[in-house]
Amino acid sequence: MSRGNGLAGPDLDCAGVAPSSARGQHASFCGLAGIVWLHRKIQDAFFLVIGSRTCAHLLQSAAGVMIFAEPRFATAVIEARDLAGLADIDAEIDQAVARVIERRPDIRLLFLVGSCPSEVIRVDLALAAERLSRLFAPRVRVLSYSGSGIDTTFTQGEDACLASLVPSLPAEAPDAESSLLVVGTLAEIVEDQFRRLFTELGVEHVRFFPPRGASDLPAVGARTKFLLAQPFLTETARALQARGAARLAAPFPLGVEGTTAWASAAAQAFAVDPQRLRSVLAARTERAQEALARHRERLAGKRIFFFPDSQLEIPIARFLARELAMEIVEVGTPYLNRHHLARELALLPPQTPVIEGQDLERGLDRCRAARPDLTVCGLGLANPLEAEGLTTKWSIELLFTPIQGFEQAADLAQLFARPLLRKARLAA
Repeated sequence: MSRGNGLAGPDLDCAGVAPSSARGQHASFCGLAGIVWLHRKIQDAFFLVIGSRTCAHLLQSAAGVMIFAEPRFATAVIEARDLAGLADIDAEIDQAVARVIERRPDIRLLFLVGSCPSEVIRVDLALAAERLSRLFAPRVRVLSYSGSGIDTTFTQGEDACLASLVPSLPAEAPDAESSLLVVGTLAEIVEDQFRRLFTELGVEHVRFFPPRGASDLPAVGARTKFLLAQPFLTETARALQARGAARLAAPFPLGVEGTTAWASAAAQAFAVDPQRLRSVLAARTERAQEALARHRERLAGKRIFFFPDSQLEIPIARFLARELAMEIVEVGTPYLNRHHLARELALLPPQTPVIEGQDLERGLDRCRAARPDLTVCGLGLANPLEAEGLTTKWSIELLFTPIQGFEQAADLAQLFARPLLRKARLAA
């Protein structure tokens, strides 16, 4: 990829924060990584990647699967004869899907996942999914989405997956009551905590998307209000709004402040009494703040730099700055949805440098010049920066770890305190 011209001028002013854009060399992790957490959440789904042996190795290593494990994902490897046109790749996909369904009778939903190789040779997975759905209906539904790493970031794999599933959601009944849909893959323990929270608030008819089972798809329509649990679900939100659902604008449920504002947005939309809201949240916020205090002493005043990678950078920067008193050197994010993140931007410290996109070389120059106490980046940058004496935190760990909600606020803080503690111990 060619190097771009660096930073463009600010195009948004939000409480003194004016994001800029960068276009140039970029480093990104593959969108296939989303399968690692998606296959754990949708427990009767299978993800069949149409890709190369490199794709297979990526998934195997990223998921940490042992040789005796039986994961719900696999790779149909594109061989040289496929590339040369010597084989009927559609027939081979059909055979691979048939073998998966025969071997795994528990599967109710199968995703054909596009990769860089399958997109380069233009394999029509959408058409294949339609054909296979008709063949295996009603037992198994087959859908397709792109997990390609070409000009995308790794969290967009989840967005593409969920967006592909939205058209399959049933329509809400004509006499349906208003419902709340929480959108974004959450660990089961976090989902259970949020369900209890909304129950105590008196918000009924709460569903989660994606669900734990493909047969439990939530109904959606004009009486559906949805809260995003993840900031990278742009296409999913657009698809839900096209079905008539309304997005509740809110910060994201990271830290005490973010979770309070997120839950309050739902409470307001469902006319929860303010006194009841305060009562339900009081004990949770007190416990979370006490737990955060243990990490604030280590993190307060520390300088942190975010390379663009996960699209979680802005909400996490807000949490670290406002609740743990860290100094934000720079916040890079691969893509910035200004509507979804408007309230997050308003909470950042004034004049925080926020950069959408990436010019990798220039970002590295700024990071090296700043010498932050902690650098959040992708796996490909972490080891080189550590070799230069910079302390790093892998951004992908933020997707593999439960971090949303009051109960996880201290766990989120600990993810950033741990590298600094390790460095201090090594220096002692």
